[in-house]
Amino acid sequence: MTQRLIGIFTSMGFLVILMNSGPIGAADQTNNQTERNWQVGFSPSYLKGDYGTGSTTTITYLPVSVRRLFDKGDLTFIMPYVCVTSDGAVTLLSGVPNRVSQSGKSVSGTSGGGKGKNPGNVQPVSSTDCGIGDLILRGRYYIVDEREWVPTIAVTGRFKIPTADSSRGLGTGEFDEGAGVEVSKKLFGQWRGFMDFGYTLIGDPANLNLRNQWYYDLGVGHDLTKDLLLSMYYEEYRALIAGLSNPRDLRFALNYKASDLLRFNASILVGLSDGAPDYGLTGGISWRF
Repeated sequence: MTQRLIGIFTSMGFLVILMNSGPIGAADQTNNQTERNWQVGFSPSYLKGDYGTGSTTTITYLPVSVRRLFDKGDLTFIMPYVCVTSDGAVTLLSGVPNRVSQSGKSVSGTSGGGKGKNPGNVQPVSSTDCGIGDLILRGRYYIVDEREWVPTIAVTGRFKIPTADSSRGLGTGEFDEGAGVEVSKKLFGQWRGFMDFGYTLIGDPANLNLRNQWYYDLGVGHDLTKDLLLSMYYEEYRALIAGLSNPRDLRFALNYKASDLLRFNASILVGLSDGAPDYGLTGGISWRF
């Protein structure tokens, strides 16, 4: 209970800090230029893998995001629609697939129609279920700006609202809260370095003991042009159930700034462990106004 309250207050604290920050582009406004404090985006993903269960899970994740940009950070609200084809051994937490079954085999005599797919209640027959995913509110606040040998450092917060139907394997049905740190630094020439890490308090569904989850990623990026960034990341998450393999993967990404208003992104994920999908594909577009 104490951890849960800390997580909730941390998330609320980010909201307060960001809402009291000046909007991005304040200097532009002074120069009679147009402020662009909002951004909307759509970044669909497709992931496929067996996660060490012997049964293939495919996930289509269709998130629409609305971001408010501030002088010292940003606040993003994500509204996803998801389709999951599985037997219930894998579910989504904040858009990231995680295995929630110890054995990956059926522990229920009920099957068909996607019913009874509560986390851990694995079905013997796969079915496809679609619906609204978990709503996510996340914030970022920059505490250090890059200069000389000092990197850019930002603290982050995330709050997951369990709107996904857990009985159909679309989520856990519980609140999650997390906090983290993002670090980035220009290295030399056109190269950049990235590092993110954090910790998430995972809600406990009935009859299932899920561990809290740490995560981190390390990455490098290269500016192919002033508007096109190629990057590669190594990512790892703690497995939700003790004894299972941590999800580990490599992600290759392209980010293209077509204009001050329009941006595109694409990425390919390659799984490195049983806990991760075999592969994933993402493409996205965002518009600032």
